[in-house]
Amino acid sequence: MTPGTRPTVVLVHGLFLHGTAMLPMAAQLRHAGFATRNFSYPTREQSPRDNAYALKRLCEDIDAPVVHFVGHSLGGLVLRHFFAAFPQRRPGRVVTLGTPHRYSQAARVLARFELARRFLNKSLEHGLLGGVPPWDGAHELGSIAGTLPVGLGRVVGGLPAPNDGTVAVEETRMDGMSDHICLPISHLALMFAPPAAYQTAYFLRHGRFRHEP
Repeated sequence: MTPGTRPTVVLVHGLFLHGTAMLPMAAQLRHAGFATRNFSYPTREQSPRDNAYALKRLCEDIDAPVVHFVGHSLGGLVLRHFFAAFPQRRPGRVVTLGTPHRYSQAARVLARFELARRFLNKSLEHGLLGGVPPWDGAHELGSIAGTLPVGLGRVVGGLPAPNDGTVAVEETRMDGMSDHICLPISHLALMFAPPAAYQTAYFLRHGRFRHEP
């Protein structure tokens, strides 16, 4: 298939990161037959809703009959706002990696402190603290959760088990999702670990994850 006819995957990174953080995932998805586009956005200086509007401008330049989306952590919340504000007409599926769909317990703990609240800034606005638009189910969404508890979230404390070191598994579930799977991977590693990329590609093709017996 030519680039204009291949399904395109838009990758949306998480908090404190840049679009380059998703390059390993993008490379693995290209190897699986998808075209890719990386979206970079200011994770702290603009709210998830504002970043969803910037994502729309990027998507307007994509020439593909099918457009999928993959969001890591906060990136999945940006996608929630994006689909609420701009229901997509082109077909496509969504995969979120370690996204705290309900809220982030780690962020709730940190937000009690003024300095930390300033540091997280606008990522908290209808984002990490909750208040994200509901998922209407018009597009299939699969949520991948990590269960390897390695990350700064453990320093904060109060993170329910199982978790990926930053986000608890229970936080990655939400009403309207099509499928959910847990992988023995840490929060940051969900962006590049081959099993996460494999399950992402599988869901984008089939609308479900490959659950082993």
